[in-house]
Amino acid sequence: MEEEKKEEKKQTKTGFFKRVWYSITKIEKYPDMASEGLGRALGYLARITAILTVILCAGMMYKTYNIVQKGVNYIQNEFPEFRYEDGKINVEAENEIIIPEDKSILGKIIVDTKTEDEQKINQYINDITETEEGAIILKDRIILKNSSVVGTISYTYKESFESFGVSEFTKQDVINYANSSKIVTLYVSIFLTIFIYAFIMYLLTIISNVVLLSFFGYITTLLARIKMRYVAVFNMSAYALTLSVILNMLYVAVNIFVTFNMEYFQVMYVAVAAIYLVAAILILKADFMKKQLELMKIAEAEAIVKKEMEQEEKDNKEKEERRKKDKEEEKNNREQKKKDKEEKENLGNEAEGSNA
Repeated sequence: MEEEKKEEKKQTKTGFFKRVWYSITKIEKYPDMASEGLGRALGYLARITAILTVILCAGMMYKTYNIVQKGVNYIQNEFPEFRYEDGKINVEAENEIIIPEDKSILGKIIVDTKTEDEQKINQYINDITETEEGAIILKDRIILKNSSVVGTISYTYKESFESFGVSEFTKQDVINYANSSKIVTLYVSIFLTIFIYAFIMYLLTIISNVVLLSFFGYITTLLARIKMRYVAVFNMSAYALTLSVILNMLYVAVNIFVTFNMEYFQVMYVAVAAIYLVAAILILKADFMKKQLELMKIAEAEAIVKKEMEQEEKDNKEKEERRKKDKEEEKNNREQKKKDKEEKENLGNEAEGSNA
């Protein structure tokens, strides 16, 4: 018996890709999928998040590869000779080198490995602060400015490169490394780092969206007067978010090649999921009402059948009573006739006796 139950359970489980398809095209399947449990819903979210993260990482790696190639070409053809040794970089240039924002992913870059004048360095900091993003490459450190961070961040070369086991390199070493197979290791490291970070961030974001959506869905069930456990609404919310996540995947994929910003994408993201969830709840409500109507019809039919059976039983009872009554009357008549006959015979005998 237990084995049969296990087999039935296995048969009722829906595969991941079928689950994705049902989540988009068959809203009426939501209750069935939700009934498979919270673990299945969370596993589904984790898988779909992993796919989204892989697309994001692939896009970022594609961009990184292009940036590295452009950077290598720039260093090889336009940037002067340089050398790193003993925690210091020396660029063979008489004046500072300024790389404009449109040619750099870091924003405005100022390279000056000759100056140690703090006043001049502060001027450089003011310059990159005005552009909100940028970098200053000095002799012994790099200063970074990011729009999301107040102020600047400074890293010394010695601490940074020593962690990678690098003590010295030249311009040609950088070019050779970028063009060798060794850089694949760097790409893999970047990919894994981005994947882990992005997966955690995306998963937390998606789960938070599911929680918010489930609250909305639970309120909808109360308004629709459907008794549902919160966990069931949560599971349905996880599947309702599928199309939104896929649209997000497409948005990320397109942005890899064509950078653009959709202002109300987040609103659409939530709205699509909410529409799916409400539709699923209303379908559930309609099914519930349909079943109730069917039950009412069955109850009415049962009442009619019961009434007919009671009437039939009553008729049969009356017939039986009439039959018994007729039988009793017939018996009484026979007894009366017999009695009358006996009385006549007795009278006849008495008359014969008196004549004698």
